[in-house]
Amino acid sequence: MNNFLLAVRSSFGFLSTIPVGLTMEGLDEFFKRTYLHILVGAVLGLLMGAFSFLAMMALPQQISAVLIVVFVYYLTGLNHIDGLADFGDGLTAHGSVEKKIRALKDVALGIGGVGFCTMGIIAFYSAIVSLQSEALIFADSSIKTAATVLLSAMLIAEVSAMQCMLTIAAFGKSIHEGLGSILVQNTTIPKYFVGLLGSVIICSLALVPFGLWYGGLVALIAAIVSAFIILNISNRHFGGMNGDVIGTSNEVGRTIALIIIVLVLSYHNGGIPWML
Repeated sequence: MNNFLLAVRSSFGFLSTIPVGLTMEGLDEFFKRTYLHILVGAVLGLLMGAFSFLAMMALPQQISAVLIVVFVYYLTGLNHIDGLADFGDGLTAHGSVEKKIRALKDVALGIGGVGFCTMGIIAFYSAIVSLQSEALIFADSSIKTAATVLLSAMLIAEVSAMQCMLTIAAFGKSIHEGLGSILVQNTTIPKYFVGLLGSVIICSLALVPFGLWYGGLVALIAAIVSAFIILNISNRHFGGMNGDVIGTSNEVGRTIALIIIVLVLSYHNGGIPWML
């Protein structure tokens, strides 16, 4: 029991900026239970959702969306978006696989990393603003209901993001030693499906109060698909994956989940334009 509680505490220390303390012993216990990613995703998602609820209730959409983005990165740190930057540098590097891997692992920030991070943050911000607008229409302009929809969406998005990291770890092949390779070695298929079961339950229930139970499930599936696409791209360019690719899947998966929820709400609000 003590080892499990240590693993839980360490999972928050590793995956967030919450000051719970982190030791090598704690990391070892966490890596033995990689499905705890989903527990962390659920707690962080609720915190993000609560902040989003308050921000939407008190501020204009664009300003609240900026603050939500800032809060998400304050809570999760910049490790994952740093992974997106390195991934961008690696993909845009010309030449052999070895040159691409050097760019991927290089501590310097190149134009590929700047471009990927910029597009990622803009997409994240745009998804939040769009979600707020569609939620208001869905809620017949009841800002409290719309803000509650946003809360649920942030929960789904963060759980989906964590499931994306487990997907890369479970099905990827490491290209070098590091924390990413340790996560890969410890994320067995049974552990992956334990995490997936938790994700399915959370994402299915999150929008039930609004009659949209399938919206969260579709968002989760889309995020997982995006993780497999990222893994495929990584395999083609680098011959495998590393921690940066895992972080990339987190950033992309979160935004993809939010976009899918926007589309689900848009459909219920009268249809997506290209479907009319």
